[in-house]
Amino acid sequence: RDQQPHLPGDTGYLTIWDKGYYPVRKGEVFNGRYHVAQSLGCGYFSTVWLCQDLGKKRCVAVKVPKGGEDFAEAALDEVMLLRCVNSKRRKDQGSDRVIHFLDDFKMIGDNGFHILWLVDNLLGPSLQSLLSSQGVQGLPLPFVKKATQQVLQGLHFLHKECRIIHADIKPENILLCSAEGSLQALLHQVAFQEHGEDVAAVLDCCNLMKLGVKIADLGSACWTYKPFSKKIQTQPYRALEVLLGLDYGTPADIWSTACLVFELATGDRLFDPQAGQYFSRDDDHVVRIIELLGRIPPKVALFWKRATTFFNRQGALLRMSWLSPYDLYHILTDKYSWPKHQASPLASFLLPMLEYAPERRAAADKCLQHPWLNT
Repeated sequence: RDQQPHLPGDTGYLTIWDKGYYPVRKGEVFNGRYHVAQSLGCGYFSTVWLCQDLGKKRCVAVKVPKGGEDFAEAALDEVMLLRCVNSKRRKDQGSDRVIHFLDDFKMIGDNGFHILWLVDNLLGPSLQSLLSSQGVQGLPLPFVKKATQQVLQGLHFLHKECRIIHADIKPENILLCSAEGSLQALLHQVAFQEHGEDVAAVLDCCNLMKLGVKIADLGSACWTYKPFSKKIQTQPYRALEVLLGLDYGTPADIWSTACLVFELATGDRLFDPQAGQYFSRDDDHVVRIIELLGRIPPKVALFWKRATTFFNRQGALLRMSWLSPYDLYHILTDKYSWPKHQASPLASFLLPMLEYAPERRAAADKCLQHPWLNT
Protein backbone atom coordinates (compact mmCIF):
# COMPACT_ATOMS: atom_id res chain seq x y z
CA ARG A 1 0.00 0.00 0.00
CA ASP A 2 3.06 2.26 0.04
CA GLN A 3 2.64 2.67 -3.73
CA GLN A 4 -0.41 4.06 -5.48
CA PRO A 5 -0.15 3.03 -9.17
CA HIS A 6 -2.00 5.25 -11.59
CA LEU A 7 -4.96 3.84 -13.48
CA PRO A 8 -5.38 5.64 -16.81
CA GLY A 9 -8.85 7.10 -16.90
CA ASP A 10 -9.11 7.17 -20.70
CA THR A 11 -8.73 3.44 -21.42
CA GLY A 12 -12.28 2.73 -20.40
CA TYR A 13 -11.53 -0.80 -19.22
CA LEU A 14 -9.43 -2.17 -16.42
CA THR A 15 -7.86 -5.53 -17.31
CA ILE A 16 -5.15 -6.12 -14.71
CA TRP A 17 -6.08 -9.78 -14.35
CA ASP A 18 -2.64 -10.84 -13.07
CA LYS A 19 -3.06 -8.48 -10.11
CA GLY A 20 -6.50 -9.80 -9.28
CA TYR A 21 -8.45 -6.60 -9.90
CA TYR A 22 -12.10 -6.95 -10.80
CA PRO A 23 -12.65 -5.59 -14.36
CA VAL A 24 -14.70 -2.40 -14.47
CA ARG A 25 -15.95 -0.74 -17.64
CA LYS A 26 -16.75 2.93 -17.81
CA GLY A 27 -20.41 3.53 -18.55
CA GLU A 28 -21.64 0.39 -16.82
CA VAL A 29 -24.37 0.60 -14.21
CA PHE A 30 -23.90 -1.60 -11.17
CA ASN A 31 -26.58 -2.79 -8.82
CA GLY A 32 -29.07 -0.93 -11.04
CA ARG A 33 -27.95 2.34 -9.46
CA TYR A 34 -24.27 3.28 -9.75
CA HIS A 35 -23.11 4.55 -13.14
CA VAL A 36 -19.33 4.24 -13.53
CA ALA A 37 -17.77 7.50 -14.72
CA GLN A 38 -14.01 7.15 -14.28
CA SER A 39 -11.18 5.75 -12.19
CA LEU A 40 -10.07 7.67 -9.12
CA GLY A 41 -7.05 5.45 -8.44
CA CYS A 42 -5.98 2.10 -7.05
CA GLY A 43 -3.96 0.54 -4.27
CA TYR A 44 -2.75 -2.90 -3.33
CA PHE A 45 -6.13 -4.07 -2.00
CA SER A 46 -8.65 -2.31 -4.24
CA THR A 47 -9.56 0.15 -6.96
CA VAL A 48 -11.72 3.26 -6.45
CA TRP A 49 -14.18 4.60 -9.00
CA LEU A 50 -16.16 7.79 -9.44
CA CYS A 51 -19.80 6.85 -9.92
CA GLN A 52 -23.07 8.69 -10.34
CA ASP A 53 -25.75 7.55 -7.91
CA LEU A 54 -28.74 7.47 -10.25
CA GLY A 55 -31.16 7.11 -7.35
CA LYS A 56 -30.12 10.16 -5.34
CA LYS A 57 -28.49 12.16 -8.15
CA ARG A 58 -25.11 12.54 -6.47
CA CYS A 59 -21.50 11.60 -7.05
CA VAL A 60 -20.08 8.81 -4.90
CA ALA A 61 -16.81 6.89 -4.59
CA VAL A 62 -17.13 3.12 -5.08
CA LYS A 63 -14.35 0.94 -3.68
CA VAL A 64 -13.87 -2.41 -5.40
CA PRO A 65 -11.67 -4.90 -3.50
CA LYS A 66 -9.58 -7.47 -5.35
CA GLY A 67 -11.05 -10.88 -6.05
CA GLY A 68 -10.21 -13.96 -4.00
CA GLU A 69 -11.16 -15.31 -0.60
CA ASP A 70 -8.59 -13.34 1.40
CA PHE A 71 -9.60 -10.02 -0.09
CA ALA A 72 -13.29 -10.87 0.24
CA GLU A 73 -12.83 -11.59 3.93
CA ALA A 74 -10.94 -8.34 4.43
CA ALA A 75 -13.73 -6.45 2.64
CA LEU A 76 -16.34 -8.02 4.93
CA ASP A 77 -14.29 -6.95 7.94
CA GLU A 78 -14.14 -3.40 6.58
CA VAL A 79 -17.92 -3.34 6.07
CA MET A 80 -18.48 -4.44 9.67
CA LEU A 81 -16.19 -1.67 10.91
CA LEU A 82 -17.90 0.95 8.73
CA ARG A 83 -21.34 -0.15 9.87
CA CYS A 84 -20.20 0.21 13.47
CA VAL A 85 -18.98 3.74 12.73
CA ASN A 86 -22.35 4.65 11.19
CA SER A 87 -24.26 3.17 14.12
CA LYS A 88 -22.27 5.25 16.61
CA ARG A 89 -22.64 8.53 14.76
CA ARG A 90 -23.97 11.44 16.73
CA LYS A 91 -24.18 15.14 16.12
CA ASP A 92 -20.69 15.83 17.41
CA GLN A 93 -17.51 16.96 15.71
CA GLY A 94 -15.70 13.64 16.05
CA SER A 95 -18.13 11.45 14.13
CA ASP A 96 -18.20 13.96 11.30
CA ARG A 97 -14.42 13.63 10.91
CA VAL A 98 -14.66 10.05 9.62
CA ILE A 99 -15.75 9.17 6.08
CA HIS A 100 -19.45 8.35 5.75
CA PHE A 101 -20.26 4.85 4.54
CA LEU A 102 -23.36 4.85 2.32
CA ASP A 103 -23.96 1.40 0.89
CA ASP A 104 -22.51 -1.99 -0.02
CA PHE A 105 -23.55 -4.66 -2.51
CA LYS A 106 -22.19 -7.87 -3.99
CA MET A 107 -21.45 -9.02 -7.51
CA ILE A 108 -20.08 -12.35 -8.71
CA GLY A 109 -16.75 -12.27 -10.52
CA ASP A 110 -15.60 -14.66 -13.23
CA ASN A 111 -13.76 -16.72 -10.62
CA GLY A 112 -17.03 -17.30 -8.76
CA PHE A 113 -16.10 -15.20 -5.75
CA HIS A 114 -18.49 -12.56 -4.51
CA ILE A 115 -16.96 -9.10 -4.93
CA LEU A 116 -18.14 -6.72 -2.25
CA TRP A 117 -18.48 -3.12 -3.37
CA LEU A 118 -18.31 -0.29 -0.83
CA VAL A 119 -19.91 3.09 -1.52
CA ASP A 120 -18.64 6.21 0.28
CA ASN A 121 -19.24 9.93 0.10
CA LEU A 122 -17.14 11.55 -2.62
CA LEU A 123 -14.59 13.86 -1.00
CA GLY A 124 -11.71 15.95 -2.28
CA PRO A 125 -8.03 15.08 -2.80
CA SER A 126 -5.83 13.76 -0.01
CA LEU A 127 -3.41 15.73 2.11
CA GLN A 128 -0.65 13.88 0.24
CA SER A 129 -1.83 15.50 -3.01
CA LEU A 130 -1.84 18.87 -1.27
CA LEU A 131 1.66 18.32 0.13
CA SER A 132 2.96 17.26 -3.28
CA SER A 133 1.56 20.40 -4.88
CA GLN A 134 3.09 22.65 -2.21
CA GLY A 135 6.67 21.50 -2.73
CA VAL A 136 9.02 21.03 0.22
CA GLN A 137 7.92 23.79 2.57
CA GLY A 138 4.89 22.08 4.09
CA LEU A 139 1.41 23.53 4.50
CA PRO A 140 0.37 26.82 6.15
CA LEU A 141 0.59 26.36 9.90
CA PRO A 142 -2.97 27.56 10.67
CA PHE A 143 -4.32 24.88 8.33
CA VAL A 144 -1.99 22.25 9.83
CA LYS A 145 -3.45 23.00 13.27
CA LYS A 146 -7.02 22.86 11.96
CA ALA A 147 -6.44 19.57 10.14
CA THR A 148 -4.65 18.09 13.17
CA GLN A 149 -7.53 19.02 15.45
CA GLN A 150 -10.06 17.37 13.14
CA VAL A 151 -7.98 14.19 12.74
CA LEU A 152 -7.70 13.92 16.52
CA GLN A 153 -11.46 14.45 16.88
CA GLY A 154 -12.04 11.63 14.41
CA LEU A 155 -9.60 9.36 16.23
CA HIS A 156 -11.18 10.10 19.61
CA PHE A 157 -14.53 9.04 18.13
CA LEU A 158 -13.06 5.86 16.61
CA HIS A 159 -11.12 4.93 19.75
CA LYS A 160 -13.68 5.68 22.44
CA GLU A 161 -17.09 5.31 20.80
CA CYS A 162 -16.34 2.63 18.20
CA ARG A 163 -13.41 0.81 19.82
CA ILE A 164 -11.60 0.85 16.49
CA ILE A 165 -7.90 1.27 15.69
CA HIS A 166 -7.50 2.90 12.27
CA ALA A 167 -4.02 1.39 11.85
CA ASP A 168 -3.00 3.41 8.78
CA ILE A 169 -3.01 7.14 9.54
CA LYS A 170 -0.97 8.92 6.86
CA PRO A 171 -1.44 11.87 4.45
CA GLU A 172 -2.94 9.64 1.72
CA ASN A 173 -5.78 8.60 4.05
CA ILE A 174 -6.81 12.10 5.15
CA LEU A 175 -9.13 13.68 2.57
CA LEU A 176 -10.20 17.29 2.10
CA CYS A 177 -13.88 18.17 2.46
CA SER A 178 -16.19 21.17 2.61
CA ALA A 179 -19.79 21.85 3.54
CA GLU A 180 -19.98 24.85 1.18
CA GLY A 181 -21.51 23.97 -2.17
CA SER A 182 -19.08 26.01 -4.29
CA LEU A 183 -16.01 24.68 -2.50
CA GLN A 184 -17.39 21.15 -2.61
CA ALA A 185 -17.69 21.36 -6.39
CA LEU A 186 -14.16 22.76 -6.54
CA LEU A 187 -12.79 19.85 -4.51
CA HIS A 188 -14.53 17.34 -6.76
CA GLN A 189 -13.03 19.07 -9.78
CA VAL A 190 -9.54 18.73 -8.28
CA ALA A 191 -10.13 15.10 -7.28
CA PHE A 192 -10.99 14.16 -10.84
CA GLN A 193 -7.67 15.43 -12.18
CA GLU A 194 -5.36 12.53 -12.93
CA HIS A 195 -2.10 13.82 -11.50
CA GLY A 196 -3.09 16.52 -8.99
CA GLU A 197 -0.35 19.03 -9.90
CA ASP A 198 -2.98 21.79 -10.13
CA VAL A 199 -4.22 21.38 -6.54
CA ALA A 200 -2.24 24.37 -5.27
CA ALA A 201 -3.35 26.52 -8.19
CA VAL A 202 -7.01 25.79 -7.52
CA LEU A 203 -6.86 26.02 -3.73
CA ASP A 204 -5.34 29.29 -2.56
CA CYS A 205 -4.62 29.89 1.11
CA CYS A 206 -7.95 31.63 1.70
CA ASN A 207 -9.93 28.69 0.37
CA LEU A 208 -7.69 26.23 2.20
CA MET A 209 -8.72 27.61 5.58
CA LYS A 210 -12.37 27.11 4.65
CA LEU A 211 -11.78 23.39 4.13
CA GLY A 212 -11.89 20.54 6.58
CA VAL A 213 -10.57 16.99 6.56
CA LYS A 214 -11.97 13.51 7.11
CA ILE A 215 -10.27 10.24 8.01
CA ALA A 216 -10.75 7.77 5.16
CA ASP A 217 -9.93 4.15 4.29
CA LEU A 218 -10.68 1.73 7.11
CA GLY A 219 -9.26 -1.11 5.02
CA SER A 220 -6.47 -1.74 7.56
CA ALA A 221 -8.54 -0.94 10.66
CA CYS A 222 -9.36 -3.42 13.40
CA TRP A 223 -11.18 -3.67 16.72
CA THR A 224 -9.29 -2.66 19.85
CA TYR A 225 -10.12 -6.08 21.29
CA LYS A 226 -9.46 -8.10 18.10
CA PRO A 227 -6.44 -7.16 15.98
CA PHE A 228 -6.54 -8.65 12.47
CA SER A 229 -2.81 -8.45 11.78
CA LYS A 230 0.44 -8.35 13.74
CA LYS A 231 2.06 -5.85 11.39
CA ILE A 232 0.09 -2.69 10.70
CA GLN A 233 0.73 0.84 9.43
CA THR A 234 2.81 2.14 6.53
CA GLN A 235 6.49 2.03 7.46
CA PRO A 236 7.35 5.73 8.06
CA TYR A 237 4.29 6.10 10.32
CA ARG A 238 4.72 2.78 12.16
CA ALA A 239 4.76 2.95 15.95
CA LEU A 240 7.73 1.55 17.85
CA GLU A 241 5.71 -1.21 19.52
CA VAL A 242 4.54 -2.40 16.08
CA LEU A 243 8.11 -2.34 14.75
CA LEU A 244 9.15 -4.59 17.62
CA GLY A 245 6.30 -7.03 17.08
CA LEU A 246 4.55 -6.24 20.35
CA ASP A 247 0.88 -5.93 21.21
CA TYR A 248 -0.58 -2.64 20.04
CA GLY A 249 -3.68 -0.57 20.64
CA THR A 250 -5.08 2.89 19.96
CA PRO A 251 -1.78 4.61 20.96
CA ALA A 252 -0.33 3.32 17.66
CA ASP A 253 -2.67 5.74 15.84
CA ILE A 254 -1.40 8.60 18.01
CA TRP A 255 2.21 7.84 17.05
CA SER A 256 1.23 7.90 13.35
CA THR A 257 -0.62 11.19 13.88
CA ALA A 258 2.51 12.79 15.32
CA CYS A 259 4.42 11.70 12.21
CA LEU A 260 1.59 13.09 10.06
CA VAL A 261 1.62 16.50 11.80
CA PHE A 262 5.38 16.88 11.43
CA GLU A 263 5.11 16.09 7.72
CA LEU A 264 2.27 18.54 7.16
CA ALA A 265 4.21 21.28 8.95
CA THR A 266 7.63 20.73 7.32
CA GLY A 267 6.99 18.84 4.08
CA ASP A 268 9.36 16.05 5.20
CA ARG A 269 8.71 12.74 6.92
CA LEU A 270 9.65 12.57 10.57
CA PHE A 271 11.13 9.09 9.99
CA ASP A 272 12.13 7.86 6.54
CA PRO A 273 14.08 4.64 7.18
CA GLN A 274 16.16 2.93 4.51
CA ALA A 275 17.71 -0.52 4.43
CA GLY A 276 21.50 -0.85 4.16
CA GLN A 277 23.97 -3.59 3.30
CA TYR A 278 24.21 -4.86 6.87
CA PHE A 279 20.94 -3.71 8.40
CA SER A 280 17.23 -3.83 7.61
CA ARG A 281 14.77 -1.01 7.15
CA ASP A 282 13.35 -1.82 10.58
CA ASP A 283 16.85 -1.55 12.11
CA ASP A 284 17.29 1.88 10.56
CA HIS A 285 13.82 2.91 11.70
CA VAL A 286 14.56 2.01 15.33
CA VAL A 287 17.86 3.92 15.16
CA ARG A 288 16.19 7.05 13.78
CA ILE A 289 13.62 6.90 16.57
CA ILE A 290 16.36 6.63 19.22
CA GLU A 291 18.31 9.48 17.64
CA LEU A 292 15.25 11.72 17.92
CA LEU A 293 13.74 10.59 21.22
CA GLY A 294 16.70 9.27 23.19
CA ARG A 295 17.86 5.87 24.37
CA ILE A 296 15.20 3.32 25.22
CA PRO A 297 15.61 2.47 28.93
CA PRO A 298 17.19 -1.02 29.28
CA LYS A 299 14.44 -2.21 31.62
CA VAL A 300 11.87 -1.26 29.01
CA ALA A 301 13.83 -2.76 26.11
CA LEU A 302 14.43 -6.06 27.91
CA PHE A 303 10.78 -6.34 28.86
CA TRP A 304 9.75 -6.36 25.20
CA LYS A 305 9.42 -9.83 23.71
CA ARG A 306 11.25 -9.12 20.47
CA ALA A 307 13.82 -6.74 21.92
CA THR A 308 16.60 -9.32 21.58
CA THR A 309 16.41 -8.99 17.79
CA PHE A 310 17.36 -5.32 18.14
CA PHE A 311 19.10 -4.94 21.53
CA ASN A 312 21.55 -6.76 23.77
CA ARG A 313 20.99 -7.27 27.50
CA GLN A 314 22.33 -3.80 28.27
CA GLY A 315 19.82 -2.21 25.92
CA ALA A 316 22.42 -1.32 23.26
CA LEU A 317 21.68 -1.83 19.58
CA LEU A 318 23.05 -5.03 18.08
CA ARG A 319 23.73 -4.02 14.46
CA MET A 320 23.96 -0.23 14.40
CA SER A 321 26.16 1.32 17.06
CA TRP A 322 26.62 4.72 15.42
CA LEU A 323 24.06 7.34 16.43
CA SER A 324 23.61 11.01 15.60
CA PRO A 325 21.24 12.31 18.27
CA TYR A 326 19.23 15.41 17.37
CA ASP A 327 16.17 16.46 19.35
CA LEU A 328 12.94 17.61 17.78
CA TYR A 329 13.20 21.24 18.87
CA HIS A 330 16.63 21.70 17.29
CA ILE A 331 15.58 19.90 14.11
CA LEU A 332 12.86 22.52 13.71
CA THR A 333 15.12 25.49 14.51
CA ASP A 334 18.30 24.33 12.75
CA LYS A 335 17.13 22.32 9.75
CA TYR A 336 13.90 24.17 9.02
CA SER A 337 14.84 27.59 10.44
CA TRP A 338 11.69 27.81 12.52
CA PRO A 339 11.67 30.66 15.04
CA LYS A 340 11.91 29.52 18.66
CA HIS A 341 8.40 30.71 19.51
CA GLN A 342 6.99 28.33 16.86
CA ALA A 343 9.37 25.39 17.29
CA SER A 344 8.96 25.04 21.05
CA PRO A 345 5.13 24.69 21.11
CA LEU A 346 5.11 22.18 18.23
CA ALA A 347 7.81 20.06 19.89
CA SER A 348 5.84 20.24 23.14
CA PHE A 349 2.73 19.04 21.30
CA LEU A 350 4.40 16.15 19.45
CA LEU A 351 6.65 14.62 22.10
CA PRO A 352 3.84 13.26 24.35
CA MET A 353 2.44 11.56 21.22
CA LEU A 354 5.80 9.79 20.73
CA GLU A 355 6.23 8.32 24.19
CA TYR A 356 7.96 4.94 24.01
CA ALA A 357 5.53 3.24 26.40
CA PRO A 358 2.08 3.13 24.73
CA GLU A 359 0.31 3.41 28.09
CA ARG A 360 2.07 6.73 28.72
CA ARG A 361 1.40 8.14 25.25
CA ALA A 362 -1.10 11.00 25.10
CA ALA A 363 -4.61 9.94 24.05
CA ALA A 364 -6.52 11.85 21.38
CA ASP A 365 -8.67 13.77 23.87
CA LYS A 366 -5.55 14.80 25.81
CA CYS A 367 -3.86 16.01 22.62
CA LEU A 368 -6.92 18.12 21.81
CA GLN A 369 -6.37 20.07 25.02
CA HIS A 370 -2.85 21.14 24.09
CA PRO A 371 -2.50 24.94 23.67
CA TRP A 372 -0.56 24.58 20.38
CA LEU A 373 -3.81 23.75 18.59
CA ASN A 374 -5.47 26.97 19.73
CA THR A 375 -2.67 29.53 19.44
